[in-house]
Amino acid sequence: MTRIIDGNEVADGIRSELESCVETLESAGVTPGLATVLMSDDGASETYVSMKQRACAELGIESVHAELDPTEPTDVLLERIDDLNADPAVHGILVQLPLPDHIDDRAVLERIEPTKDVDGFHPENAGLLVAGEPRFKPCTPHGIQRLLAAADVDTEGKDAVVVGRSNIVGKPMANLLIQKADGGNATTTVCHSRTADLGEKTRQADVVIAAAGYPELIDGSMIGEGATVIDVGVNRVEADTEKGYELVGDVEFESAKAKADAITPVPGGVGPMTIAMLLYNTVKAASIQADVPVSLP
Repeated sequence: MTRIIDGNEVADGIRSELESCVETLESAGVTPGLATVLMSDDGASETYVSMKQRACAELGIESVHAELDPTEPTDVLLERIDDLNADPAVHGILVQLPLPDHIDDRAVLERIEPTKDVDGFHPENAGLLVAGEPRFKPCTPHGIQRLLAAADVDTEGKDAVVVGRSNIVGKPMANLLIQKADGGNATTTVCHSRTADLGEKTRQADVVIAAAGYPELIDGSMIGEGATVIDVGVNRVEADTEKGYELVGDVEFESAKAKADAITPVPGGVGPMTIAMLLYNTVKAASIQADVPVSLP
Protein backbone atom coordinates (compact mmCIF):
# COMPACT_ATOMS: atom_id res chain seq x y z
CA MET A 1 0.00 0.00 0.00
CA THR A 2 1.27 3.44 -0.92
CA ARG A 3 1.60 5.69 2.09
CA ILE A 4 -0.08 9.09 1.91
CA ILE A 5 2.06 11.60 3.82
CA ASP A 6 -0.37 13.76 5.81
CA GLY A 7 1.02 17.27 6.01
CA ASN A 8 -1.77 18.44 8.28
CA GLU A 9 -0.92 15.81 10.89
CA VAL A 10 2.81 16.57 10.86
CA ALA A 11 2.20 20.33 10.92
CA ASP A 12 -0.19 20.01 13.85
CA GLY A 13 2.49 18.14 15.80
CA ILE A 14 5.06 20.87 15.20
CA ARG A 15 2.62 23.63 16.11
CA SER A 16 1.71 21.80 19.32
CA GLU A 17 5.38 21.54 20.29
CA LEU A 18 5.91 25.24 19.57
CA GLU A 19 3.36 26.12 22.24
CA SER A 20 5.89 25.48 25.03
CA CYS A 21 8.41 27.72 23.23
CA VAL A 22 5.89 30.55 23.11
CA GLU A 23 5.16 30.03 26.82
CA THR A 24 8.88 30.22 27.61
CA LEU A 25 9.17 33.49 25.72
CA GLU A 26 6.05 34.93 27.34
CA SER A 27 7.35 34.04 30.81
CA ALA A 28 10.35 36.22 29.95
CA GLY A 29 8.05 39.06 28.88
CA VAL A 30 8.38 38.42 25.15
CA THR A 31 5.43 37.88 22.81
CA PRO A 32 6.60 36.75 19.35
CA GLY A 33 5.41 39.11 16.63
CA LEU A 34 5.05 38.54 12.88
CA ALA A 35 4.39 41.31 10.37
CA THR A 36 2.80 40.36 7.06
CA VAL A 37 3.05 42.79 4.17
CA LEU A 38 0.64 42.54 1.25
CA MET A 39 1.03 44.62 -1.90
CA SER A 40 -1.38 42.83 -4.18
CA ASP A 41 -5.06 42.54 -4.97
CA ASP A 42 -4.63 38.89 -5.94
CA GLY A 43 -7.23 36.75 -4.18
CA ALA A 44 -4.86 33.84 -3.62
CA SER A 45 -2.27 36.08 -1.94
CA GLU A 46 -4.93 37.56 0.32
CA THR A 47 -6.03 34.05 1.29
CA TYR A 48 -2.47 32.96 2.07
CA VAL A 49 -1.91 36.00 4.30
CA SER A 50 -5.19 35.39 6.14
CA MET A 51 -4.19 31.76 6.78
CA LYS A 52 -0.85 32.86 8.21
CA GLN A 53 -2.50 35.46 10.45
CA ARG A 54 -4.98 32.88 11.74
CA ALA A 55 -2.18 30.40 12.46
CA CYS A 56 -0.32 33.09 14.42
CA ALA A 57 -3.39 33.87 16.52
CA GLU A 58 -3.92 30.20 17.35
CA LEU A 59 -0.33 29.86 18.62
CA GLY A 60 -0.20 33.13 20.55
CA ILE A 61 1.96 35.05 18.07
CA GLU A 62 1.04 38.71 17.64
CA SER A 63 0.18 39.48 14.03
CA VAL A 64 0.73 42.89 12.44
CA HIS A 65 -0.56 43.44 8.92
CA ALA A 66 0.46 46.11 6.43
CA GLU A 67 -1.48 46.41 3.20
CA LEU A 68 -0.16 48.68 0.45
CA ASP A 69 -1.71 49.86 -2.80
CA PRO A 70 -0.19 47.66 -5.55
CA THR A 71 0.32 50.74 -7.75
CA GLU A 72 2.70 52.41 -5.27
CA PRO A 73 6.43 52.58 -6.12
CA THR A 74 9.13 50.42 -4.56
CA ASP A 75 10.21 53.23 -2.21
CA VAL A 76 6.87 53.20 -0.40
CA LEU A 77 7.24 49.49 0.31
CA LEU A 78 10.85 49.95 1.42
CA GLU A 79 9.81 52.69 3.87
CA ARG A 80 7.19 50.37 5.38
CA ILE A 81 9.81 47.65 5.79
CA ASP A 82 12.10 50.16 7.50
CA ASP A 83 9.34 50.91 10.01
CA LEU A 84 8.90 47.19 10.75
CA ASN A 85 12.66 46.68 11.05
CA ALA A 86 12.73 49.37 13.72
CA ASP A 87 9.75 48.00 15.67
CA PRO A 88 10.99 45.87 18.61
CA ALA A 89 7.59 44.14 18.87
CA VAL A 90 8.02 42.74 15.36
CA HIS A 91 10.38 39.74 15.32
CA GLY A 92 9.58 38.46 11.85
CA ILE A 93 8.71 40.16 8.57
CA LEU A 94 7.05 38.37 5.68
CA VAL A 95 6.46 40.16 2.38
CA GLN A 96 3.87 38.14 0.48
CA LEU A 97 5.09 37.17 -2.97
CA PRO A 98 4.63 37.67 -5.86
CA LEU A 99 4.94 41.45 -5.87
CA PRO A 100 3.68 43.68 -8.71
CA ASP A 101 5.86 43.66 -11.83
CA HIS A 102 7.16 47.21 -11.29
CA ILE A 103 8.51 46.42 -7.81
CA ASP A 104 12.21 45.61 -7.41
CA ASP A 105 11.92 42.26 -5.62
CA ARG A 106 15.63 42.04 -4.84
CA ALA A 107 15.71 45.48 -3.20
CA VAL A 108 12.69 44.54 -1.08
CA LEU A 109 14.11 41.23 0.15
CA GLU A 110 17.50 42.81 0.87
CA ARG A 111 15.86 45.61 2.90
CA ILE A 112 14.47 43.22 5.53
CA GLU A 113 16.68 42.99 8.62
CA PRO A 114 18.31 39.53 8.29
CA THR A 115 17.40 38.50 11.87
CA LYS A 116 13.74 39.27 11.02
CA ASP A 117 13.81 37.54 7.63
CA VAL A 118 11.63 34.57 8.59
CA ASP A 119 11.27 33.55 4.94
CA GLY A 120 15.04 33.04 4.75
CA PHE A 121 15.35 34.88 1.43
CA HIS A 122 17.80 37.66 2.40
CA PRO A 123 21.21 37.09 0.76
CA GLU A 124 22.85 36.81 4.18
CA ASN A 125 20.48 34.03 5.22
CA ALA A 126 20.76 32.32 1.84
CA GLY A 127 24.55 32.36 2.24
CA LEU A 128 24.36 30.89 5.74
CA LEU A 129 22.18 28.09 4.37
CA VAL A 130 24.68 27.27 1.62
CA ALA A 131 27.50 27.35 4.18
CA GLY A 132 25.68 24.77 6.29
CA GLU A 133 24.99 27.16 9.17
CA PRO A 134 21.39 28.24 8.54
CA ARG A 135 19.82 30.92 10.69
CA PHE A 136 16.40 30.39 9.10
CA LYS A 137 15.67 27.59 6.66
CA PRO A 138 13.15 28.72 4.00
CA CYS A 139 9.74 27.52 5.12
CA THR A 140 8.69 25.21 2.28
CA PRO A 141 12.02 23.35 1.92
CA HIS A 142 12.28 23.02 5.70
CA GLY A 143 8.73 21.72 5.79
CA ILE A 144 9.56 19.13 3.14
CA GLN A 145 12.58 18.02 5.14
CA ARG A 146 10.31 17.54 8.17
CA LEU A 147 7.76 15.61 6.09
CA LEU A 148 10.46 13.21 4.88
CA ALA A 149 11.65 12.66 8.43
CA ALA A 150 8.10 12.05 9.67
CA ALA A 151 7.63 9.47 6.91
CA ASP A 152 10.87 7.74 7.93
CA VAL A 153 12.47 8.55 4.60
CA ASP A 154 16.24 8.70 5.15
CA THR A 155 17.88 10.78 2.42
CA GLU A 156 21.44 9.72 3.26
CA GLY A 157 23.05 8.08 0.24
CA LYS A 158 19.84 8.36 -1.79
CA ASP A 159 19.34 9.87 -5.23
CA ALA A 160 17.09 12.92 -5.06
CA VAL A 161 15.69 14.96 -7.93
CA VAL A 162 14.33 18.46 -7.39
CA VAL A 163 12.19 19.66 -10.29
CA GLY A 164 12.28 23.46 -10.20
CA ARG A 165 15.04 26.00 -9.55
CA SER A 166 13.28 28.90 -7.85
CA ASN A 167 14.93 30.85 -5.06
CA ILE A 168 11.92 30.04 -2.88
CA VAL A 169 11.86 26.25 -3.15
CA GLY A 170 14.10 24.59 -5.73
CA LYS A 171 17.50 26.05 -4.90
CA PRO A 172 17.22 25.99 -1.09
CA MET A 173 15.71 22.50 -1.24
CA ALA A 174 18.71 21.24 -3.18
CA ASN A 175 21.03 22.92 -0.70
CA LEU A 176 19.34 21.22 2.25
CA LEU A 177 19.51 17.83 0.56
CA ILE A 178 23.26 18.04 -0.08
CA GLN A 179 24.18 19.27 3.41
CA LYS A 180 26.34 17.04 5.58
CA ALA A 181 23.60 16.91 8.20
CA ASP A 182 20.42 15.11 9.19
CA GLY A 183 17.93 15.31 6.34
CA GLY A 184 20.75 15.74 3.85
CA ASN A 185 23.63 13.64 2.45
CA ALA A 186 21.65 12.94 -0.73
CA THR A 187 23.07 12.89 -4.23
CA THR A 188 20.94 15.66 -5.66
CA THR A 189 20.00 16.63 -9.22
CA VAL A 190 18.15 19.85 -10.01
CA CYS A 191 15.94 19.74 -13.10
CA HIS A 192 14.03 22.57 -14.75
CA SER A 193 12.22 23.73 -17.88
CA ARG A 194 15.29 23.16 -20.07
CA THR A 195 16.13 19.70 -18.79
CA ALA A 196 16.28 17.19 -21.63
CA ASP A 197 14.13 14.08 -20.99
CA LEU A 198 12.90 14.94 -17.53
CA GLY A 199 11.41 11.49 -17.08
CA GLU A 200 14.79 9.83 -17.50
CA LYS A 201 16.08 11.81 -14.52
CA THR A 202 13.05 11.38 -12.25
CA ARG A 203 12.75 7.63 -12.86
CA GLN A 204 16.23 7.15 -11.37
CA ALA A 205 15.37 9.01 -8.17
CA ASP A 206 14.63 7.59 -4.74
CA VAL A 207 13.06 10.94 -3.83
CA VAL A 208 11.30 13.26 -6.29
CA ILE A 209 10.41 16.79 -5.20
CA ALA A 210 8.19 18.51 -7.76
CA ALA A 211 8.26 22.31 -7.51
CA ALA A 212 8.04 23.51 -11.11
CA GLY A 213 4.64 25.21 -11.03
CA TYR A 214 3.19 23.26 -13.97
CA PRO A 215 -0.04 21.27 -13.43
CA GLU A 216 0.50 17.51 -13.42
CA LEU A 217 3.87 17.80 -15.15
CA ILE A 218 5.03 14.49 -13.69
CA ASP A 219 2.98 11.33 -14.04
CA GLY A 220 3.43 7.72 -12.99
CA SER A 221 5.50 6.84 -16.04
CA MET A 222 8.15 9.25 -14.75
CA ILE A 223 8.33 7.74 -11.24
CA GLY A 224 10.49 4.77 -10.25
CA GLU A 225 8.98 1.89 -8.30
CA GLY A 226 9.08 2.58 -4.57
CA ALA A 227 10.09 6.23 -4.80
CA THR A 228 8.99 8.95 -2.40
CA VAL A 229 7.16 11.81 -4.14
CA ILE A 230 6.78 15.26 -2.60
CA ASP A 231 4.44 17.53 -4.56
CA VAL A 232 4.93 21.24 -3.90
CA GLY A 233 2.68 22.48 -6.70
CA VAL A 234 -0.68 24.13 -6.10
CA ASN A 235 -2.28 24.87 -9.46
CA ARG A 236 -5.80 25.96 -10.33
CA VAL A 237 -7.24 24.15 -13.33
CA GLU A 238 -10.69 24.46 -14.82
CA ALA A 239 -13.12 21.85 -13.55
CA ASP A 240 -16.82 21.14 -13.42
CA THR A 241 -17.16 22.18 -9.78
CA GLU A 242 -19.06 24.86 -7.90
CA LYS A 243 -16.00 27.12 -8.00
CA GLY A 244 -15.24 26.31 -11.62
CA TYR A 245 -11.79 25.00 -10.79
CA GLU A 246 -9.93 22.45 -8.73
CA LEU A 247 -6.49 22.38 -7.18
CA VAL A 248 -3.92 19.97 -8.57
CA GLY A 249 -0.23 19.54 -7.95
CA ASP A 250 2.76 19.30 -10.25
CA VAL A 251 2.30 15.52 -10.04
CA GLU A 252 -0.55 13.51 -11.56
CA PHE A 253 -1.55 11.97 -8.26
CA GLU A 254 -3.29 8.71 -9.16
CA SER A 255 -0.73 7.39 -11.62
CA ALA A 256 2.19 8.47 -9.41
CA LYS A 257 0.55 6.91 -6.36
CA ALA A 258 0.49 3.56 -8.18
CA LYS A 259 4.29 3.62 -8.42
CA ALA A 260 5.38 5.44 -5.27
CA ASP A 261 6.03 4.05 -1.82
CA ALA A 262 4.99 7.38 -0.27
CA ILE A 263 3.44 10.53 -1.72
CA THR A 264 2.02 13.86 -0.56
CA PRO A 265 -1.47 14.92 -1.64
CA VAL A 266 -2.56 18.33 -2.94
CA PRO A 267 -4.00 19.93 -0.92
CA GLY A 268 -3.02 18.67 2.52
CA GLY A 269 0.61 17.83 1.92
CA VAL A 270 3.31 20.48 1.74
CA GLY A 271 1.02 23.52 2.22
CA PRO A 272 0.33 23.09 5.95
CA MET A 273 4.04 22.53 6.56
CA THR A 274 4.98 25.85 4.99
CA ILE A 275 2.82 27.69 7.52
CA ALA A 276 4.07 25.54 10.42
CA MET A 277 7.69 26.34 9.58
CA LEU A 278 6.86 30.04 9.28
CA LEU A 279 5.63 29.89 12.86
CA TYR A 280 8.80 27.96 13.79
CA ASN A 281 11.01 30.66 12.24
CA THR A 282 9.06 33.45 13.93
CA VAL A 283 9.48 31.84 17.34
CA LYS A 284 13.18 31.28 16.60
CA ALA A 285 13.55 34.92 15.54
CA ALA A 286 11.97 36.11 18.79
CA SER A 287 14.30 33.84 20.74
CA ILE A 288 17.37 35.20 18.94
CA GLN A 289 16.39 38.86 19.26
CA ALA A 290 15.32 38.62 22.91
CA ASP A 291 18.22 36.33 23.82
CA VAL A 292 15.80 33.91 25.45
CA PRO A 293 16.70 30.26 24.74
CA VAL A 294 13.83 27.96 23.72
CA SER A 295 13.72 24.23 22.92
CA LEU A 296 12.60 24.27 19.29
CA PRO A 297 11.02 21.05 18.02
